[in-house]
Amino acid sequence: MTSGHDTGSARPQAGRARKGSPSGLVIVDKPGGLTSHGVVSRMRRLAGTRRVGHAGTLDPMATGVLVLGVEKATRLLGHLALTEKEYVATIRLGQSTVTDDAEGEVIAEAPATGVTREAVDSGIAALTGPIQQVPSKVSAIKVNGVRSYTRVREGEDFDLPARPVTVSSFTVQDLRTPGDQPDVLDLDVTVVCSSGTYIRALARDLGAGLGVGGHLTALRRTRVGPYRLDGARTLEQLEETFEVLPIEQAAAAAFPRWDVDADQARLLGHGVRIEAPVLAAGPNAVFGPDGRFLALVEESKGQAKIVAGFGQ
Repeated sequence: MTSGHDTGSARPQAGRARKGSPSGLVIVDKPGGLTSHGVVSRMRRLAGTRRVGHAGTLDPMATGVLVLGVEKATRLLGHLALTEKEYVATIRLGQSTVTDDAEGEVIAEAPATGVTREAVDSGIAALTGPIQQVPSKVSAIKVNGVRSYTRVREGEDFDLPARPVTVSSFTVQDLRTPGDQPDVLDLDVTVVCSSGTYIRALARDLGAGLGVGGHLTALRRTRVGPYRLDGARTLEQLEETFEVLPIEQAAAAAFPRWDVDADQARLLGHGVRIEAPVLAAGPNAVFGPDGRFLALVEESKGQAKIVAGFGQ
């Protein structure tokens, strides 16, 4: 990842803001065993500012692309969070767990030795496309203001409502029986899906549909919108040299671009709606004649409605 800012490798002391902390995104290759909030805490120290947020969490067990925003770029995160995600994962058929992944206790087992590839493909087809998905109960979803996982820990019996998600692609790359557990079947899969899709819920539902139960044993996110694993950096690399993807590059990569002239830029800077060409659906990134990122806008009755301003 390149950066237009010379941030150097100096590490600011915790709690002290570095003067002029750069605004931009940091694409992290999250390690396993660390919460997304833990990664945010590390970034706050490295960036020297508390203005750090994320565009969607990863479970502690999961690894891969975690998109963080620093300073003004935190205002991009809500829009980036809605973009498509891509994962590689391993699903174990024959065992169900309380968390729908390998972090939880096994609560049911059934031999998966009789499950055929044809049955697996049929089960996956039923979970592809627009579907209604019930999230895992051990999740951060709030029920009447209380996190779902908290209710589980307190022994509460409740149901989560199904939510619409879209699984654009769900493909088996390999199918094998581990030598140490002959009664289970491991599937290596790739999944492309909409924001809000739980991959461990796909594992649970695939196993349930096949009558043997299932859970997730490995998960790696390889893409969030346009940001891919090959552009991500590990925490160790960021400790050595902390850099951000400048907000101009981040916006240009994630949203359709609209370049305006100086008069249009001035009016937008004052919050004035200006006449807009036919813009792409959703947010469009507006850039001034100097290449500066000014705003995210959406077309409304032929005019550019400001969704978020970045000119100041």
